Amino acid sequence: MNITLALGLCFISGYMVTSAAWPCQESNKSEWWMNLSLSVGFGFGIFSSAYFIERLLGIVHILTADLCVTGVLLGVYLFVRARRRPSNSIISRVPDLKLPHWLHRLLMASLAISIPAVLFATVLRARAHPHGDGWDAFAIWNLHARFFSVGGSHWHDGFSTLIPWSHPDYPPLVPAAIAHVWSYIGHDDPIVPAIISLVFTFATLGLLVSAVATLRGITSAAMAGIALASTPFFIEQGAAQYADIPLSFFFLAAIALLHLYQQRSATNADGRKRGLLVLLGTATGFAAWTKNEGLLFLLAFLVSQTVQLRMRRPASGRLGLDSVRQFGVLLLAIAPFVVLIASFKHFIAPPGDLFSNSETMIHKILTPGRYWAILQWYAKDFFRFGKWVVPTTVLFVALSLLLPSSRIRRKEAAFRSSIVTVALTLAGYFAVYVITPNELYWHLRFSLNRLFLQLWPSTTFLFFLFVGRQTSPESQTEPNSGPNQANC
Repeated sequence: MNITLALGLCFISGYMVTSAAWPCQESNKSEWWMNLSLSVGFGFGIFSSAYFIERLLGIVHILTADLCVTGVLLGVYLFVRARRRPSNSIISRVPDLKLPHWLHRLLMASLAISIPAVLFATVLRARAHPHGDGWDAFAIWNLHARFFSVGGSHWHDGFSTLIPWSHPDYPPLVPAAIAHVWSYIGHDDPIVPAIISLVFTFATLGLLVSAVATLRGITSAAMAGIALASTPFFIEQGAAQYADIPLSFFFLAAIALLHLYQQRSATNADGRKRGLLVLLGTATGFAAWTKNEGLLFLLAFLVSQTVQLRMRRPASGRLGLDSVRQFGVLLLAIAPFVVLIASFKHFIAPPGDLFSNSETMIHKILTPGRYWAILQWYAKDFFRFGKWVVPTTVLFVALSLLLPSSRIRRKEAAFRSSIVTVALTLAGYFAVYVITPNELYWHLRFSLNRLFLQLWPSTTFLFFLFVGRQTSPESQTEPNSGPNQANC
């Protein structure tokens, strides 16, 4: 009962935030599922942040504090809903791929089969490895969660330099969420991190399918869902209790919300699209709160948005007031997470080891052999990523080359910005390998495939968004390519 209460409050908190910021159309099932998927991940993000603040402030009555937070969120939700005006705008129907009826039904059946298959495989792996499938699960994330939960007033000792192998400088979204649920049941039951890991796995899959369905149609969405669900490495990590799948969820949420915001802005759907910017900033903030790689993604995202603003600047050289407001709303949504992460890094976590030795770092930067070694590993993991018989990355590139070229890809602000964000994030990963204090080949061997996995759902989303756009007969006239694109 206690675990049900904890997960229920978690989901309700996320749902009130997403529903208040984004009043999706009730008649649109794909929007409803997208909102539901976002609510799950955002709920754990809220639960994690609230628990960390409660521990930081020394609050003992966790349930009372949670009820107060839920009450505040409920008040905000009711206030926003009461002030919301009925929308008279009509969202244009997105073009979908035209397939023969039998092929469409086969595709839907394949998606329906793949979902329970993923559930069976992940549950089976979770039962076989109740404390996590790998070193990072019990030596980093679950260890930090146990210090949060049973450490009492000395919970911050779990982020000590005495245990450097536990990466005490990692942001604690996953450990704090686990410990928050443990505080409800009174002990560190290993089923909790397993449940959270599985929930994030299916929330990522659900978000991918619903986001592509909202923006491109159910046919493209089904293919995207099958591609992700049939990626063996995604299933393995879905039950591993690592933080890479939660991080991939927030990466995907940020990119999907960026495209949804552009669609609403291009069609002038209503005046509610500013709430999507709030959710967009929140998603990037939660990504940074999940893992250090999320900080890199946040920086890459802000750089891409800044570049996009400059590219959209009119001939007068001055940005429009709407563009400044949009970027300001985005920065305001990110700001609380910057404060939260800065508080954790300054007051709790020790300095990371990445920049610990400047002389050695400079020597590594000036060693050309390191660059060549990293490039070789990038190429090797590119060709074997996902543990498929036919590597998915190679298949995706081949299909992209076979498709006709289009001007839409160059015109769309959101698509261009997403590609720049992903490319900058990959470049940032490369730079970290150049200066890593760890042995280079060891570091590449045990982490690069998981770094690719973090971006895999987002890459799959962009690919099927592009495929659906190219093969649709209505793609040249759809609202996404109109002249009134959003700057963000």
